[in-house]
Amino acid sequence: MDTSGLYRVVTGFAHAAPGWVQRAFEIWTEYGLLLFGVLFAAVWWRARGGRRGPRATALALLAPAITAVAYAASEALKHTVEEERPCRAVAGAAASLVRCPPPGDWSFPSNHATVAGAAAVALVAAVRRLAPLVVPLALLMAFSRVFVGVHYPHDVALGLLLGGSVAALLVLALTGPAAKSGSEVRNVPGCRMP
Repeated sequence: MDTSGLYRVVTGFAHAAPGWVQRAFEIWTEYGLLLFGVLFAAVWWRARGGRRGPRATALALLAPAITAVAYAASEALKHTVEEERPCRAVAGAAASLVRCPPPGDWSFPSNHATVAGAAAVALVAAVRRLAPLVVPLALLMAFSRVFVGVHYPHDVALGLLLGGSVAALLVLALTGPAAKSGSEVRNVPGCRMP
């Protein structure tokens, strides 16, 4: 899939954007995933003690692990495909706003987009009301990777799809058994789950 033309358009737009917009995207692309970590902690805090039920507790505990599995799948795919970064491969494109990752740090799929997609799905599974917050944040993370010049559009689109799909499958596969296990442990005399 050749999305180098769209890559040129987005990076050209990035270079024409005001400096504060460029800087905001540079900061978001570098540190934005930390916000998902804060949200994982908030969801866990909300679910602790099991007052919201075993499924909510299971999802709160599993969300970061599910996201880590999606990241591992992305890394495995990167090392299978070995697509060069557009900031090195696309002739005539504007220079990337951030340092181009070194050779061997492959482009496809975007780990940032994969993690953002997985985190968004896992967090929405845990707390549905988070959807209006986390879905736009995941999309913004994906777009930022193209905007700063380190990914092709197809890298981030398929990264979001990979992360979201892995998370959805794992939520379906694991929350039932994990919730059941949590309920069983709570019912053991002398064993109190926080």
